Amino acid sequence: MTSTEETPLPAHLDPTTYPRTWTDTPKNIHLALTYAPLDATIQLNQTSSPAAGANILFLGTTRDTFEGRPVSQLSYTAYPALALKTLARIAEAAVEAHSLVGISIAHRLGVVPIGEASIAIAVSSGHRGAAWRAGEEVLEACKEKAEIWKREEFVDGGMEWRDNAERDGEGRLVKGEGI
Repeated sequence: MTSTEETPLPAHLDPTTYPRTWTDTPKNIHLALTYAPLDATIQLNQTSSPAAGANILFLGTTRDTFEGRPVSQLSYTAYPALALKTLARIAEAAVEAHSLVGISIAHRLGVVPIGEASIAIAVSSGHRGAAWRAGEEVLEACKEKAEIWKREEFVDGGMEWRDNAERDGEGRLVKGEGI
């Protein structure tokens, strides 16, 4: 290899090997890891059904500050084979527990600028109560269990890796001080 040649990226870090998807058609489960911007319409279209009286969509977006410190962007990386298996277990459990008509989980990797979505979760159910509960539970399970890691990059040039499970739904620290 000459000095002008670049070392190839490992496949799990190479955006050209994405999106990585997994689908269970009978259960109407759709999963995706992608470097492309997320399109919420895709998630809603994947889960909508005449049997669904409730369709819930959650988008997790990049904020411009964290604890008063200006954020420039977030960056995500994953172990895709394991992350998709974990997301599949989470989705299957939600379908079983809440009798969901459909579920879609898409997570963005790489750089996610301010205001853009890093995760999109859509669930559909016969009734709103089950859909609301399922959406929240799926999000928390993804943050706690999925093999996806976040790096906050700050305007001042600093950066910190974050364990998604270290904060609760209100942003309160629930464990450790990060990675």
